[in-house]
Amino acid sequence: MSLQISELTPAGYSAWDEFVDQHPQGSPFHLTAWMRSIEETFGYRPMSLMATDGSRVDGVLPLFLVSSLLTGKALISSPFAVYGGILASDDNARSALTAHLSDLANRMRVGYAELRNAYPEQRVGFAPVDRYVTFTQDIVPDDEALLELIPRKTRRMVRKALALPYTTRMSDDYSRFEDLYLRNLHRLGTPSFPARHFSTLRKHFGKSVGVREVILEGKVVAAVMNFYFRDQVLPYYGAADPAYNESAPSNFMYYDLMRWAAHQGYRLFDFGRSKKESGSYHFKEHWGMTIRELPYEMLLVTRKELPNLSPNNPKFEMALKVWKSMPYPVTRVIGPHLVRLVP
Repeated sequence: MSLQISELTPAGYSAWDEFVDQHPQGSPFHLTAWMRSIEETFGYRPMSLMATDGSRVDGVLPLFLVSSLLTGKALISSPFAVYGGILASDDNARSALTAHLSDLANRMRVGYAELRNAYPEQRVGFAPVDRYVTFTQDIVPDDEALLELIPRKTRRMVRKALALPYTTRMSDDYSRFEDLYLRNLHRLGTPSFPARHFSTLRKHFGKSVGVREVILEGKVVAAVMNFYFRDQVLPYYGAADPAYNESAPSNFMYYDLMRWAAHQGYRLFDFGRSKKESGSYHFKEHWGMTIRELPYEMLLVTRKELPNLSPNNPKFEMALKVWKSMPYPVTRVIGPHLVRLVP
């Protein structure tokens, strides 16, 4: 049978997820759980594409139509995700999905189509976006060996934190995590997610997502939401109370997560994406992890140049300053309306 390209429907969820789970470049952000969560929370139009040959899935492309004052009309794979793009079993399926995406983007007259590829093998030949890297570390179930993987300066901070009476726990109550994380976004000048974003992720991912809290002196001083995918743990949304910076809660949190994950059988710690030379880039760089370029791509359709919606764009400097100066309760109300503009 010839290769068919079709839009994903609920009837294809199971086959889609099985393909993603088995594909070497698969990620949590390719799963239907992520797509369903994004549609439910933000209301973007899902247009994910699946390549099939008879009953066999040969390729998938998670895809959403996003329309806002900042993006204009765009096709994105995938909103609020650090990884996306085409997963294909062979060049034929990749080429077919690329051709269909190009045709779709031109027919819909979008400004651009964006592929947030994680690996060079996913490239399809669109204009490269050279802004981001990701950090990963192989982890082992040996606490001292794990410590030795960390460069001396950061290792010293971790040992300092380990000497303190920190405890950790998994929590089904996301309120403390949400407050820490959204306050951190406010300090960074970034609009906040709606709280339902996190509960929606939990609803669709089930046990594949969870929050770990770090406690000191009876108070939750840091917390992180993690995705668990195959042999990988991905700390995706994390924050610490700056009042406790001297006690290095972030250093403790991430090392503790590494050693816990390794003892649970996970083998890869994925520290996630950072913009080059940003604050988060330098924090992660000090952990001595493997740094991998993220080969994002964009197909320009009606736009003449590549968009840059990063908070580090100088055009947003004044807006960030104003946002940081606003009272936190106000940003909690306004933020969810603004964050939809920059997926």
